[in-house]
Amino acid sequence: QVQLVESGGGLAQAGGSLRLSCAASGIVFRINAMGWYRQAPGKQRELVAAITSGSSPNYADSVKGRFTISRDNAKNTVYLQMNSLKPEDTAVYYCNADIVIIAGARRFWGQGTQVTVSS
Repeated sequence: QVQLVESGGGLAQAGGSLRLSCAASGIVFRINAMGWYRQAPGKQRELVAAITSGSSPNYADSVKGRFTISRDNAKNTVYLQMNSLKPEDTAVYYCNADIVIIAGARRFWGQGTQVTVSS
């Protein structure tokens, strides 16, 4: 059973920083793209950042220059470094990953981690 386990959320002040981690566990043959999404109360889930298996990143305009996505393939882990946080970054953050398992390629989601930014 493959799982994505997130950590690193919490409370930060505006202008502060947080780092999220998401590790895949279980029998994993290969991990393709990985990414972070977020969902604020009353809003749809939106893409924050994504990274290919070759570590090419892609960012939402709202976080460019402030957030950095990276991955450690040896650890099956994706990170999101969040700097210059704003109150509007408050949301539940979810990681996802396209993982090749015994049954084929599947998209997995983490359980979500709360990020709250106070002004």
